[in-house]
Amino acid sequence: MRFDIVTLFPELFAPFLESGVTRRAYASGQVEVRLWNLRDHAEGNYRRVDDRPFGGGPGMVMMAEPLARCLAAIRADRADDGAPVVLFSPIGRPLDHGAVEAWSTSPGAILLCGRYEGLDQRFIDRHVDAQISLGDFVLSGGEIAAMALLDAVARLQPGVLHDEGSHQLDSFNPALDGLLDCPHYTRPEVWEGQGVPEELLSGHHARIERWRRDQRLALTARHRPDLIAAARAAGRLAGEDEAALARLL
Repeated sequence: MRFDIVTLFPELFAPFLESGVTRRAYASGQVEVRLWNLRDHAEGNYRRVDDRPFGGGPGMVMMAEPLARCLAAIRADRADDGAPVVLFSPIGRPLDHGAVEAWSTSPGAILLCGRYEGLDQRFIDRHVDAQISLGDFVLSGGEIAAMALLDAVARLQPGVLHDEGSHQLDSFNPALDGLLDCPHYTRPEVWEGQGVPEELLSGHHARIERWRRDQRLALTARHRPDLIAAARAAGRLAGEDEAALARLL
């Protein structure tokens, strides 16, 4: 898959693409990333990409023409393969596990990293196919959001994680019925007077799995009751799960 990223700050991506376990996905070409500096497609000595908003008000707005030129260059480089154009924006669909899984098996996309007060709406109306949000807050630009999407997609590629089954136990994964993950412990067995739950030391696999399931249920009920409601509605909670919730809460 290939992701083309339109940004005013391509230098932000170099350490991200070369660090951590997900670098394997980029180095192997499983997730190809190409960076496009928007200023390379602007005119004039100053390579201007923004201007004052009509109607007045604070801030600047990214101009449609440099964006259109950059997009045309990307389309030509991709042999106009019909890749969707994605804008990171507060009005977009929240990025969740289901969306990440869909992107992880897609041919990729063209990602727009906005800055300032946003993009000229006429460019959005004509060229943007989808909008994505990381949550109900505003960032200085779309670069962090683009990295979040890339990281989430890259770690789902075969061979990227040390353990192929690792992501199956992630929070929100359908393999866990969409619940949050359980707490984890490692050596030493006692740290600052706190021990490890005895179930994890029992060596009894069924007991360990029941403890983990119960903890997932309890954590999810406390912190994301909406996920419990969704699991109930989908019929994913058994009688034993309901009994555990009643007992633990």
